[in-house]
Amino acid sequence: MAEKKIRVLVAKPGLDGHDRGARVIARALRDAGMEVVYTGLHQTPEQIVEAAIQEDVDVVGLSILSGAHMTLFPRICELLKENDAEDIIVMGGGTIPDEDVKELKNCGFAEEIFTPGTPLDAIVDWIRTRLEA
Repeated sequence: MAEKKIRVLVAKPGLDGHDRGARVIARALRDAGMEVVYTGLHQTPEQIVEAAIQEDVDVVGLSILSGAHMTLFPRICELLKENDAEDIIVMGGGTIPDEDVKELKNCGFAEEIFTPGTPLDAIVDWIRTRLEA
């Protein structure tokens, strides 16, 4: 019997119109054998959570460059909880200050944050390791 592929939803919440990094991540995950759903630009938290549930993903990866991470991450996590989908891992990336990274992780709004320059293999390895735990 074939092993279940890891399913990842890559999303661009909010008004940020730059998705090059999200596309690079999506391709790296796909090349690593994961199934990737990319939602495109300007997604609301509600759209992201609905897509994550409908697509039955293991991980939601949020790419945020707009500075709205302290609003969007908590809202997405709240909606996952409201929809009994807390088993979906939330990770993020983008231009997020170190102090905000710590707060997002400490408050449980993100399991990991990858900032610019993170090697793609590190992201792939983190997802695999996290789902094996």
